[in-house]
Amino acid sequence: MKREMLITRTPFRISFFGGGTDYYDYFSKYGGCVLSTTIDKYCYTTLRHLPPFFEYKNQFTYSRIERFDDASEVRHPLVRAALQYIPTERIQIAYDADLPACSGIGSSSAFSVGLLQGLHALKGEFPDKMTLAQQAVHIERTMCNEAGGVQDQVAAAFGGFNKIIFTDSGYEVNPVAIPEDTKTQLQDNLLLAFTGFTHFSGEIAINQQKNIPSTVSQLDEMKSLVYEAEKMLLGSDLSDFGRLLDHTWKLKRSLSHSISNSAIDSFYETAKEKGALGGKLLGAGGGGFMLLYVPKEKQEKFKSSIRDLKYVPFKFENAGTQILYNASKE
Repeated sequence: MKREMLITRTPFRISFFGGGTDYYDYFSKYGGCVLSTTIDKYCYTTLRHLPPFFEYKNQFTYSRIERFDDASEVRHPLVRAALQYIPTERIQIAYDADLPACSGIGSSSAFSVGLLQGLHALKGEFPDKMTLAQQAVHIERTMCNEAGGVQDQVAAAFGGFNKIIFTDSGYEVNPVAIPEDTKTQLQDNLLLAFTGFTHFSGEIAINQQKNIPSTVSQLDEMKSLVYEAEKMLLGSDLSDFGRLLDHTWKLKRSLSHSISNSAIDSFYETAKEKGALGGKLLGAGGGGFMLLYVPKEKQEKFKSSIRDLKYVPFKFENAGTQILYNASKE
């Protein structure tokens, strides 16, 4: 049976606490841990076998169109690596997303996971979520030699609200058993605000990675906040969770001078003056989305007082990467 066309859908993520402890240079020595959730904003990867009637053998469509005969010719590093890792003849790939790339919501890793899932499925293979996460880490960190952590790949593959533990021997995904009313309250008290500019996380990650030997104490504290925040989610008052976001943002800013800038700092201080209990820039830093904890009853006034930002409504999701559509014919 030859599978003709399929579509994968892979969620983006919000990381609350522990970001930076998922860098190999840290967790291989000290163990890492993050608290994160995936949200109902996705990237979609469409794959199909390209009919043999064109001058080119393969095509990849994203912000540009690449047509190529061999995987080594592909300019996009993740696609080039994925097609070298899972060789596929006469393939057409298209990428779409709900949110912009390079904005701190784990878009690159979500694409890696969804693309690998699709390439496997075209061959009739359906690896489990941990395998997809590990393979995505491999193509990004080893084959592409891109700096960064490993939390995004695991979050995108598994989905859900999780405490993810990283050690030199592997990754462990632990769903956080939050009461549904508490989860709804937390979701309602969070705002996702786009700062208006994107960033290239690789350069920031390189700088942060170089600084790990001198920032171990901050990373240790950021890791401890994961467990502190987990306890708060079992209580009835989430205000302290919001204030803890403020504390972890201050720690995160100390990891590298490139994580924040004057524009981001100014916006964050204004947000706190207007009612945010805390927040943090998502991803490596430098721009993209900022997560803010603003009590629901204050959000309307908050938004009206800071109109320059684009606010993205969202909900938590639990499915992780999925094959939405799979057409096949004999």
